[in-house]
Amino acid sequence: MNETDILKVLEETGALLSGHFELRSGLHSNRFFQCANVLRYPRIAGRLCDELVQRMNAAMDVGAVDGVISPALGGILVGHEVARAMDVKCVFAEKQEGKLVMRRFTMKPGERYVVAEDVITRGGRVQETIDLVKAAGAEVAAVLVLVDRSAGVAKFAYPTFSLVRMAPEVWEPSACPLCADKQPFVHPGS
Repeated sequence: MNETDILKVLEETGALLSGHFELRSGLHSNRFFQCANVLRYPRIAGRLCDELVQRMNAAMDVGAVDGVISPALGGILVGHEVARAMDVKCVFAEKQEGKLVMRRFTMKPGERYVVAEDVITRGGRVQETIDLVKAAGAEVAAVLVLVDRSAGVAKFAYPTFSLVRMAPEVWEPSACPLCADKQPFVHPGS
């Protein structure tokens, strides 16, 4: 699959939206990724995650991996499908009192994990997940994301792979051309 094919799938499933959006940051944008919409379709989600794993394997010898870890909530389905494609276990971290923690699973020192997420913008949740892996004495083999909406600006100390790298335009509300055209905005879920 090339990026054009992937963008078409994201648009057709409602995962890539066009319009006028007010983001959680307060900025406005003309595009928004809601990857939950593509993940509603298991076969499509599976194909996308298979492609992501194939790209990683083509670029590097990942070696033995014990599992895939994702931040809840958005990354859980991506992590599950990546783990299926790699035939390894899948675990996830959850928010507790505002920070990611391991509540249901444990990682052992020396284990190796791939970190999987649906979308990164600044990469904070992926970095929190990486920090959990390291705190357990485990290792990060790679980071896989469906959409890097930072267009490569978010960086990690590990090989990082995505299906799409793009940075939708964003504006301060006072400089938003869509507001100037009096187009109403929506607050998309995230």
